[in-house]
Amino acid sequence: MRKKETINIVKSMDRGPVEFESHASEHEGDVMSIAKKKVVTIPQSTTIKEAAETMVKNKFRRLPITDPGTGKILGLVTSMDILDFLGGGDKYKIVEQKYQGNFLGAINESVKEIMTRNVEILGYKSSINDAITKMIDKGVGALPVVDSDKKIVGIVSERDFVTLLAGVLTDEVVEDFMTTPVITTTPGTRIEGASKIMVRNKLRRIPVVGEERRTSHPEKDKIVGIVTATDVLELIGKNNLINRMVSNSAEDILNTTITDIMHTDVIATTERTRLGDLCNAMGKEGIGGLPVVQREELIGIITESDILKALSMQWE
Repeated sequence: MRKKETINIVKSMDRGPVEFESHASEHEGDVMSIAKKKVVTIPQSTTIKEAAETMVKNKFRRLPITDPGTGKILGLVTSMDILDFLGGGDKYKIVEQKYQGNFLGAINESVKEIMTRNVEILGYKSSINDAITKMIDKGVGALPVVDSDKKIVGIVSERDFVTLLAGVLTDEVVEDFMTTPVITTTPGTRIEGASKIMVRNKLRRIPVVGEERRTSHPEKDKIVGIVTATDVLELIGKNNLINRMVSNSAEDILNTTITDIMHTDVIATTERTRLGDLCNAMGKEGIGGLPVVQREELIGIITESDILKALSMQWE
């Protein structure tokens, strides 16, 4: 657990080994100018534990799953799929029913059992506008880019657009695009409960608020931390709690409260911060979303998805 208890107000990538590189023709679309052309992929025989370890090691939120022989994309495993498996949704049935609660057995199940199969993809001749439109319309954070043979040649994500916009959007401010009200949780929430909140609401992060309210603003919540999908993923990917399990039971992990994994050194922003400055800070810190605070009290949250929507308005 991280002990530093300050809120840093924002005012003003490590990539893994390569399995595929771009080999698209010279007529590729401009989306390839921002897409990552070196893509780490895994076969569907990879275990859930191995997938989590790869994602944590490379700081990825998703891994394309490909056929080792043809290189064609078969699916995608995301941090949300693993949260679903950890009690957040129907994929927990693998632990509960197939393995009768034996967590150590379940995490060695093939990633094929939890991967997303109907993956939204983008052709290599697509434009940047095509990528923005599809990501917003389909509600996805990334799109694998494929060639005419359906072989993966790149991947474009919301973070690529945030990097692109660092210092650029000078008129738009956070309050015009932030999400409010904010779905929050409290320090006593169990890992299972936090996973359910994120999976059901399609959230990658949840601000953690104090259980006591300030008397001067009783309607406001004071933020005391933040927990992300990656923090939960690290329970498997870094063996943080697996090594402390007293039995093979999933309850050893699911009953753990988020106090053990949440960040208390919260990086936040204000409602009048310019989006260009925000993108610069997000890129520098390698984070995908920031709580919006006013006198240390939570008033909203802004994420890469919100910034992508701001960009789409500029593109119209």
